[in-house]
Amino acid sequence: MRFRHPDGSVVHLAYCTNVHAAEDLDGVMSQLREHAEPVRRRLHRDRLGIGLWLARDAVRRLTADPSAVRALRAELARRGLEVVTLNGFPYQGFGARRVKHRVYRPDWTQPARLEHTTELARLLTALLPDDAAEGTVSTLPLAWREGFTPELRRTALTALGSLAVRLDALEEMTGRSVRVGLEPEPGCTVETTADALEVLGGAGAPPAHRIGVCVDTCHLATQFEEPGSALDALAAAGVPVVKSQLSAALHAELPAAEGVLAALGEFDEPRFLHQTRALTAAGVRGTDDLGEALRANGALPGTVPWRSHFHVPLHAPPAPPLTSTLDVLEASLKRLVGGPAPLTRHLEVETYTWQALPPALRPRTRAQLADGIAAELDVAREMLTALGLKELP
Repeated sequence: MRFRHPDGSVVHLAYCTNVHAAEDLDGVMSQLREHAEPVRRRLHRDRLGIGLWLARDAVRRLTADPSAVRALRAELARRGLEVVTLNGFPYQGFGARRVKHRVYRPDWTQPARLEHTTELARLLTALLPDDAAEGTVSTLPLAWREGFTPELRRTALTALGSLAVRLDALEEMTGRSVRVGLEPEPGCTVETTADALEVLGGAGAPPAHRIGVCVDTCHLATQFEEPGSALDALAAAGVPVVKSQLSAALHAELPAAEGVLAALGEFDEPRFLHQTRALTAAGVRGTDDLGEALRANGALPGTVPWRSHFHVPLHAPPAPPLTSTLDVLEASLKRLVGGPAPLTRHLEVETYTWQALPPALRPRTRAQLADGIAAELDVAREMLTALGLKELP
């Protein structure tokens, strides 16, 4: 979906396909037919943007076979779909029964991450619509924090510098620009915008015209960051917001109240990591998973708000006593695209946790999942038009 910003530029809205488990190219082709096109039809649009997730095996097939790239591009056109952004965070196995910390491997200290991201950028230049000159790729924020030494940090930053050189060369060859955004995430070595500023605004940082930040509004909320202050700090430092993922976290205002911990327990599931944070007078405290907060006595105080890294569907906040951080998303969007010029032109709804929801809330059929994704995009669409953006045909 495309929107005209009051400054005349085009803002793209997509939904991220990492909600669909597909490790190979055949699976990607199937999800375009079985999921993405039905979402487009529900929205009554001739064209729908998708934030494509391509796992390692699919990327290798496309890299080795130019005819496969042409076939994918033709299939996108046939289904009324377009791609201006890729989700390069998960490398493989995101549809596995248990993901947890595996999603952070390989990290930016390992050559495989640099090669994978380079290949994604090359593929994106071939998939971009003819009238789109720029593409974006989101990636993990260097690495998980444990064991991340200063030496490993230097290795990771060197790899990002190499990526920037490759992206410059790619633009020279193709005439199309690709930028990559580190996606701050709780528990990682870059978990807040302040951490991103330290990495991308300091000595040895890769060039800002290629490497910036992907702002995930669920992660921002989980860390109890104030959107205006966080985004203003990035802008003041000249660190670009390459793209933003529109998502909402799970919120409990008073965990010690009757029934709240039991309600949170319904979201404690074994597949994904649900980092949980509490806002205390001394600052933000946290655990690496929701189960740790629930089962470890005193791990987090029950008299202050908790937020958990669980991507809650935008149109369907949980029933009381829980809620979602949709207000943080709204405040973020106001700063991202509500000003005289957008801070970013690539927006992506990223609720990959549909099948991790409590059983009673999960979609049972492909049709129900398509209904839910379309409803989320409707919420985002209404937020954008309320900020003065005009939806384009």
